[in-house]
Amino acid sequence: MRAIQSIVKKRLFVVLIIAVLVMITLIGRLSYVQLAQGEWWAQKAEELGSRDADFLAKRGMILDRDGKKIAYNISAPSVLLFPAMIKDKAGTAKKLAEVLEGDEKKILEFVSKKESKVWLKGIGQKVPEGKAKILQEMQLPGVLITEDSKRYYPYGTMAAHMLGFTGGDNQGLAGLELIYDKKLSGQKGYISFASNAKGERMPDSKEEFIPPKPGKDLRLTLDLDVQAIIERELDQAMAQYKPESVLAIAMDPNNGEILGMSSKPSFRPDEYQTTDSLIYNRNLPIWKTYEPGSTFKIITLAAALEEKKVNLTESFHDPGYVMVSGARLRCWKKGGHGHESFLEVVENSCNPGFVELGNRLGKNKLLDYVNRFGFGKKTGIDLNGEAKGILFKPERMGPVEQATTAFGQGVSVTPIQQVRAVSAAVNGGKMVVPHVMKEWVDPDSGKIIEAYQPKVEGTVISEATSKIVRESLESVVARGTGRKAFVDGYRVGGKTGTAQKVGPNGGYLPNNHIVSFIGFAPADDPKIVVYVAVDNPQGIQFGGVVAAPIVGNIIGDSLRHLGIPKRKNQIPPEDTPLTTPIVETPDFIGQELDKIRSSLFDFPLKPVGKGNVVIDQIPAPGERVKKGSSIQLYLGDKTEIGD
Repeated sequence: MRAIQSIVKKRLFVVLIIAVLVMITLIGRLSYVQLAQGEWWAQKAEELGSRDADFLAKRGMILDRDGKKIAYNISAPSVLLFPAMIKDKAGTAKKLAEVLEGDEKKILEFVSKKESKVWLKGIGQKVPEGKAKILQEMQLPGVLITEDSKRYYPYGTMAAHMLGFTGGDNQGLAGLELIYDKKLSGQKGYISFASNAKGERMPDSKEEFIPPKPGKDLRLTLDLDVQAIIERELDQAMAQYKPESVLAIAMDPNNGEILGMSSKPSFRPDEYQTTDSLIYNRNLPIWKTYEPGSTFKIITLAAALEEKKVNLTESFHDPGYVMVSGARLRCWKKGGHGHESFLEVVENSCNPGFVELGNRLGKNKLLDYVNRFGFGKKTGIDLNGEAKGILFKPERMGPVEQATTAFGQGVSVTPIQQVRAVSAAVNGGKMVVPHVMKEWVDPDSGKIIEAYQPKVEGTVISEATSKIVRESLESVVARGTGRKAFVDGYRVGGKTGTAQKVGPNGGYLPNNHIVSFIGFAPADDPKIVVYVAVDNPQGIQFGGVVAAPIVGNIIGDSLRHLGIPKRKNQIPPEDTPLTTPIVETPDFIGQELDKIRSSLFDFPLKPVGKGNVVIDQIPAPGERVKKGSSIQLYLGDKTEIGD
């Protein structure tokens, strides 16, 4: 009996010990939850009993270098639904459909979703201000009109490929909008209120509002006036020559700042969905690759001068072709240029002369300079979609490939690579990195937060060599194939390019060329480099005829806008039957229109205004212009002269 009692006592003791341990564990856990995790659990409970409505941050503006707005947000409210708070779902859907002019059934699907909150996508996004105001006044339970916005591009298609575009949630999808999306986007805000387990709003609940933080403003290197000049010229080229495409880049050769960039056909960033994706996905100035043609000869010239392989005064004979390993490589001029100096080789864009320069350099040295000037790799510009181009591999470059590379055939490059390389050739040899971002600006204070520091990736030629290159290319414009790019007083230098296009099967396409011209000015101190390429212009297919005058117009108008003073020591243009003489405009101010018309002035006149006396004129009296240029006469009476 005692043995049984002893066993029972032991078992009861064990049970008691276990019970005590369980109690200690429970008390410890409860203490831990209350003391250590109390705040965390309270926060969780509050979150379960609250509903948040997001408020998107205002996206930062994109500005040109002078602060002009070229992309910004405008108010466009959106509808946020809280289905659990909507008792009359059918009635609410009907009222929303009436105001928003949408499909009632589709809206009912959103209203009936088993979610705490739902954006009324499509019809309820970016709602016009008038409709949003009506919905706010209706105060429908479970329907919240949130502050939202949409991206606005006031200049339409201008700089579209560079700017890119945003999606329905204001997220960057292409171009600068994508590249700098994080800084432009800012941080979301929200409004929070208490709700019960069913998601219904608690009576007399207080709202908590955390305001969104706006994105930073992005100021570009882009000059809107230079961009407008480029757009004007490209639109005219599209209308006149009906090419497949046309593109242009304007850059400051000293620091890599892109002053303007465009290509046609173009698109409206806020309507990109209506445009062929092949247009808006391809930023041609950085994406398109093709044989450069004679613009590439600038690199061969710079390399030969730097290596002291040529003196531009020495003579060369061009019979119209050169034989290389059994292949006949022709000059563009039938019969050749005969005896000429190497400066004239450059002026005449003589292929056999540049083959000779390539031979003097040798394969390895020629390829070394091609690589040093940045071909075959990306420039590092802050835009998406840049291509690398294609070069011959050293082991695959024979004598013929070496010869064609020397005059720009058989290699594939991008427009931005050419602009960067020629900039180095004329700026003293510095390989600058092209860029579009200039600085980040605080949207509230307007103060600069971060500024881009120009980058130089080495020096490829000396200042002495660069000076000779500048003078040689100015001579090309004054006396050679680039005459139509001549701008009186601005010392323009440049080079033509006419390259036959390669077809899908590898052969050259007949009567299908990309014609181009790259120019810079002033030649003594370059402030701008401009490249224009026209893809398959109809009728005329020569870079000197089609692209050169476009570059001349862009350079002339851009330098006048930038306030760059004219030079007096310009190489005078060679007088040929194809050259338009430069003359001074007469002084018509104070004269009567009838007498002017009866005089033998060789200028088209464009009268503007009422009256019979000229009170002002453009161009101004004494300004040098091409013969035949029109003069705009502003009419009034004599009392207005000098006002």
